Amino acid sequence: MDHRYQVSDIAALEALYGAPIAASIRKEADHVHPLYRKFIEASPFAVLATSGPEGLDASPRGDPAGFVQVHDEKTLLLPDRRGNNRIDSLRNIIRDPRVALIFLIPGMGETLRVNGRAAIQTDPALLASFAIDEKPPRSVLVVHVDAVYFQCSRAILRSQLWNPERHIERTALPSAGAILEALSQSDIDGRSYDANLPERLKSSLY
Repeated sequence: MDHRYQVSDIAALEALYGAPIAASIRKEADHVHPLYRKFIEASPFAVLATSGPEGLDASPRGDPAGFVQVHDEKTLLLPDRRGNNRIDSLRNIIRDPRVALIFLIPGMGETLRVNGRAAIQTDPALLASFAIDEKPPRSVLVVHVDAVYFQCSRAILRSQLWNPERHIERTALPSAGAILEALSQSDIDGRSYDANLPERLKSSLY
């Protein structure tokens, strides 16, 4: 790759792309506008981005639609469900509270983006309010909203993400067990891991 063509300063970047259109600026709010609230309440899936000393992290989060609650126009509440206890996102938030969220809604082209700062809360009453099957989350992220704006549908249209004709069979790619067996140099039995995974997911979902 020829480094002569690398863009390395803001002036060159802005010259390459030109000025943003007015709508791309006007769509941003510093709070959860009632119309943006509808997007959040309809979304069953979000990606949480965090930053820490070891680097960046982007983590998928999902639950029934509306799982991220709008506490007020400047505050979102996001339950942290059971996982593998790596807690990469939470470690980052302890050291750098800046976060970004992108919300997806199945079948819809536009996405919603939120930038803000998060804190980890373990108030028992708050946890109980997010319980599913009588199982509360381990913690809840309290996100102070700095900016909210929608993203147009180009990325979804280009990717054909919601087009079922473009969906692939899970067997077309390596299984979780195959990956773990290869990366652990066979310390983990991939076949056993895959065989037990469906029941393990079912029993540990909440």
